[in-house]
Amino acid sequence: MRLTQLRSFHAVAKAGSFTKGAEALHVSQPTVTTQVRMLEDLYHVELFYRRGRRAQLTEVGERLLHISQQIFSLESDAIHVLGDAGELRSGHLRVAAVGHHHVTKMLVNFNQHWPGVHVSVSTGNSQDVLERLLDYDADVGVLAHQVEDERLTAVPFGEFPVVIFTSRLHRFALRESISIKELEGERMIMRERGSTTRRALETALQQAGVKPVVVMEIGHREIIREAVAQGIGIGAVSEVAYEAGPDLHRVRIHDADVRTYAQFLFLSERRESRMVRAFLDTLAQSRA
Repeated sequence: MRLTQLRSFHAVAKAGSFTKGAEALHVSQPTVTTQVRMLEDLYHVELFYRRGRRAQLTEVGERLLHISQQIFSLESDAIHVLGDAGELRSGHLRVAAVGHHHVTKMLVNFNQHWPGVHVSVSTGNSQDVLERLLDYDADVGVLAHQVEDERLTAVPFGEFPVVIFTSRLHRFALRESISIKELEGERMIMRERGSTTRRALETALQQAGVKPVVVMEIGHREIIREAVAQGIGIGAVSEVAYEAGPDLHRVRIHDADVRTYAQFLFLSERRESRMVRAFLDTLAQSRA
């Protein structure tokens, strides 16, 4: 097997088509097609299902992609070490996060230390973040809850109270804080099940013996904000993620400790990766 064949396979697998894979490698589409076909013929396997312009991975292709992710991630680390003699003057930091609120300040600090490094942030739910880390699609992940996985190393970096927010016409809109028992029977719009914020709030409600009425479950903060502003119900959000608006009011819970805990994660095997190391160094300096 030649590295050029594996690189062609990897590009097609990531792009989802032979044409886009060729564009990513800046070569012709027939060249990429030939390289992948040679790889398949050499080992008598089928790596893709060809469906029109789409290329869907077979089971063998999925397994090979996981390995090629590791190989080209390590290749990138080697290039950084050799090309920059240990100094990050270029490169790409890939961050996967459950929300941009937790990482903005940290990434500003990182950019100040390493202005030549391109930074990209993808957002999604907790499962999305974990999958990107484990598939070598992200260097650093940001979650708002603890994860027990020996393949990952976690670095706690913050804790944030959960607040309630309402429409300006709600009875809580004249208040700065409420008791958790005042949520009894309240119409609430909750995040999807599995949400860290929801889990923290439901734990506190259960401990207090309080039962609100969940009228909606919505997976996107923007839709929740709009529904709350329209008076459909009240919402809950980590205070760091709260976005003020003319039709919204934030109110704290004064007699219950409802919090989310944020942490950075990375693959333990990549601890000495130059990009991960630079991120951890920046984090340590920001805490000093």
